[in-house]
Amino acid sequence: MRRLTIATVVAVLLASCGAADETAATNPSTTSVGPTETTVPFQTGDLVSLDVPRQTPSVTDAEIAAVVRGDAALGLDLLRVAAGDENLMISPYSIATALSMLYPGAKGQTADEIAAVLHLEVPDETLHAVRNAIEAALAAEPPSIPSDDREPFTIRPANSAWGQGGYPFLDEYLEVLATQYGAGLRLLDFVNDAGGATETINGWVEDATEDRIKDLIPEGAINALTRLVLANAIWFKANWADQFDPEMTTVDPFTLATGEEISVPTMHGNILTGYVANDLLEAVRLPYAGDAAMVVAVPKTGSLADLVNAITVDDLGIEWESYQVAVSLPSFEFEAELALKAALQELGLADVFDPARADLTGITAARELFVSDAFHKTFVAVDETGTEAAAATAVIVGLTAAPEPATFTADQPFLFWIEHSSTGEMLFLGQVTDPR
Repeated sequence: MRRLTIATVVAVLLASCGAADETAATNPSTTSVGPTETTVPFQTGDLVSLDVPRQTPSVTDAEIAAVVRGDAALGLDLLRVAAGDENLMISPYSIATALSMLYPGAKGQTADEIAAVLHLEVPDETLHAVRNAIEAALAAEPPSIPSDDREPFTIRPANSAWGQGGYPFLDEYLEVLATQYGAGLRLLDFVNDAGGATETINGWVEDATEDRIKDLIPEGAINALTRLVLANAIWFKANWADQFDPEMTTVDPFTLATGEEISVPTMHGNILTGYVANDLLEAVRLPYAGDAAMVVAVPKTGSLADLVNAITVDDLGIEWESYQVAVSLPSFEFEAELALKAALQELGLADVFDPARADLTGITAARELFVSDAFHKTFVAVDETGTEAAAATAVIVGLTAAPEPATFTADQPFLFWIEHSSTGEMLFLGQVTDPR
């Protein structure tokens, strides 16, 4: 059985920057700070849900395409900022969704900067409706696959919001989270039990990612000043539509960016699929047995770093042609962590992280919130077990002429991304510099 599992989570921590809360940071036990009294009864773990159902989104294909394009542009921006010599993977979908959950709470210059980082090309209300539509498409019932040993195709997205009990969140903000993101507000006590709150949120992350992402929020990141945590998680599992035969896997050379040659387990297959070679890159499209595909790309000339710096959103709109492709691809598995706050600041998201300039008065009336930190972790495993390759060649039945042959060999650092076929959403984007 061939399986790919990926999990990614983004967390955004919002903190109060009021004078009283600064006292609490110094002495969390002080009685001068506590949850602001509201009419909402407060018990740790309560789920505050406005009496509004999640909306059924109604958006156009063009609106979805505009948001998807912005997410891909954000992904490329982050990859250029963060990519070094190490293996790296990010989820443009997950990061963009978490920022979109923050966006309705931002005003003025703070909102403008978030919109710029998101490459926003649709009205605000359309953005949230599109996010709703994309998540509904991702969570849709997976297509059936032949009755064999392959596991069902699964994409499982999840959003959550965690707030300080008794804090005066604006109903208008909570309504957007509920109707468009399916995220009711779960109440915690950051003021008196920051450690317990951290454990609770990290536990939700582990559950949402099948225990692939652990300890997303480090100890001390949540403290007595924290008022809201926004989280997005996505877990992905799929089989190749055309599986690699494990008996064909061999140990082959792979040339690192330094020029050093190493030996790595390399999968081999011969499949009918999309292939392209141009002045920038050589790429192959590897469909899953479901509504997604992985694209693997190597630079046509130069290094992987040159490709990462040169590739644009327009280059991602590849017009695939069908070839009978002899594919050679190393198996790989790694975990990655992105310093998301620093990366977003480098992209121009400045005010929201500055207590003196942040304007998040769409979340609460008082201008006292800012984003204190943001975290992103991912896990990816690409390998093969079992012997289901025989059924994979059925896709060539019905061809009236033999397709053009092609060879794709990833024997050097390569770029990869996983896209949701129906919407085009870039779920994951990464680079493999060392398959070991």
